[in-house]
Amino acid sequence: MVAAAAGCAVLGRMLKLPTIVSFLAAGLLLGPASGLVDPSHAIETISEIGIVLLLFLVGLELSFEKIRDVGFVAVVAGVGQLVLTAVGGMLLCTLLGFRPMEALFLAVALTFSSTVVVVKVLGDKNELDSLYGRIAVGIFLVQDVAVVIALTMLAGLRQADGSGGSAMWEIARAFGGMGLLVAVLLAASRYILPRPFAWAAGSPGTLFIWSLGWCFACVSLARALGLPIEIGAFLAGLSLAQLPYNRDLQHRIKPLMNFFVAIFFVSLGLGMQPGAAASDWVPVAVLSLFVLIGKTLILFPIIARFGYGERTSFLAGITVAQISEFSFIFVAMGAAVGLVGNRILAITAMVGVVTIAVSAYLILYNAEIYRWLKSAGWLKPFRTKPATRPEDDAAALTGHVIVVGMNSLGRTIASKLHAGGEVVLAIDTDPRKLRGLPCKTMLGSTEYADVLADAGLPSAKLLVSALRIEEANELLAYRCRQFGIPCSIHAIDLSMVDGLLELGAIYLMLSKVDGVKHQTRHLRQTGVLPT
Repeated sequence: MVAAAAGCAVLGRMLKLPTIVSFLAAGLLLGPASGLVDPSHAIETISEIGIVLLLFLVGLELSFEKIRDVGFVAVVAGVGQLVLTAVGGMLLCTLLGFRPMEALFLAVALTFSSTVVVVKVLGDKNELDSLYGRIAVGIFLVQDVAVVIALTMLAGLRQADGSGGSAMWEIARAFGGMGLLVAVLLAASRYILPRPFAWAAGSPGTLFIWSLGWCFACVSLARALGLPIEIGAFLAGLSLAQLPYNRDLQHRIKPLMNFFVAIFFVSLGLGMQPGAAASDWVPVAVLSLFVLIGKTLILFPIIARFGYGERTSFLAGITVAQISEFSFIFVAMGAAVGLVGNRILAITAMVGVVTIAVSAYLILYNAEIYRWLKSAGWLKPFRTKPATRPEDDAAALTGHVIVVGMNSLGRTIASKLHAGGEVVLAIDTDPRKLRGLPCKTMLGSTEYADVLADAGLPSAKLLVSALRIEEANELLAYRCRQFGIPCSIHAIDLSMVDGLLELGAIYLMLSKVDGVKHQTRHLRQTGVLPT
């Protein structure tokens, strides 16, 4: 599966396809097309672990601080989209001939959008922190709350013995367990986790292992309370997202996320049954079009009513044009309880594959699609008002100096550059070394390209590295040459000089040579050496 995902990803990159589409294609090739890999219990187990880690990482992205400025519009737009999509989906499914319970499950499944897909694609575009990206993340947080409620209700039904009184009791118990879990994790996020994680942040490896340990501890707690393990994983990430180290955790866990994103979507393509859903191609096509077009048209005018510009409203609206991994989980749990059959599960899977694949393109080329629709006059019927809020943020760093490594040399350089009027961003992996600096600071390891992207390396005027790590300095010099940014590197040994100069470093800080010069000058001044 990994080999097929890698091969299809390489081919997809040559064809400029989104990676998610490549992974789905790999699953189709391995399963329905060739039969090389059959869905088995082992693959189901791997996928379950993958879903746990994926939802943990989704929760880790949802920092309340990040979406505070768009919280109100996110809540109203999220609730409005859920209600209107559910009503429209219910009517559409009824017209397509589905029974009331089947129509209800399909309508609810259509309301959820994939946080995993959107975070992945927007992250690849470096637009996750844009204005429309933050609005989208806030809307997904509202959807995720609705998902938790829906899954909790189904978890209660699954424990019931079939009688009405038992069902009500199990649902009430499930909601009680969910409330207890939320209360415990939010309290832990505020009063318990900050101190031990602040200590662990000094060691990146420790922080990484502790975060995964916290994830699986919360999953175990959710299972003990009779809740879906997906809820525990999501809430574990959400609790850690409120800590100041969440961004560094995201960078460290992202390689693991990329691996499990590949496994999840390959297994999704592997488990598809195109033949079983072939007879239902009409409802699959109709419901897919409703998700791709209808959900965007529902959300677009709602956001515009809050004073956001036409472009921001459209870009945020188009992010919801797919169904979620939660949709599969929700319908699968309904099938396990006996409320719907495997036909509804197959239709949901096909709609998911179609909408996820197409929406990846829509998000990837959202700016081009917006310009085309605007020039064609297709957005005029919505009559959006002129923007009363800024279309995008002006807080992005540009023309700044990045100083990496807050040892005594790095702190001195950062402080003196700041005192000289430069805009300075200091970066280190240890939060204790960043304390007390007068300039802007960032926690993270520059071995990750995402950290340098967040630091605004392409728009910086200079990078200075005070690190005493040879490999890290060579990598920084290489990254700077990629973007055409001048760099000054601390060469801790003369053997590094030639390599760093070949990599494009414009200035080398030779601490040993400078130290010898300083000592020699001092000894001459004191008369120990002849002048």
